[in-house]
Amino acid sequence: MKKVLIADDSLFMRQNLRKIVETGGFEVIGEAVDGINAVELFELLKPDIVTLDITMPKMSGLEALKMIKKINKNAKVIMCSSMGQQDYMNEAYENGASAFLIKPFKPKDVLNTINKLLSE
Repeated sequence: MKKVLIADDSLFMRQNLRKIVETGGFEVIGEAVDGINAVELFELLKPDIVTLDITMPKMSGLEALKMIKKINKNAKVIMCSSMGQQDYMNEAYENGASAFLIKPFKPKDVLNTINKLLSE
């Protein structure tokens, strides 16, 4: 079973993503509440996929992305943001993001994105 790490400062969003991911047959092995926590859990748990919210306390998702890619340049990271934050998309891709999802999520989009990345 492929392992997913979810990083979002919103409990509601983490629960929502967990439900979608688990429905798709993936295992959520950790939930991070901020960017620092995301990097620590990435290093510790070695997930197959990471979802990173862009706006988080202590360290942004973009900063966490840079650190995760330093730990493992092949890490598959899906950046997540709310509507209106698309300007961050280019920066995310420049720093190694694998995909970008806009909140609110459609379950089909989340699962299609994960499946696509895992088949690459």
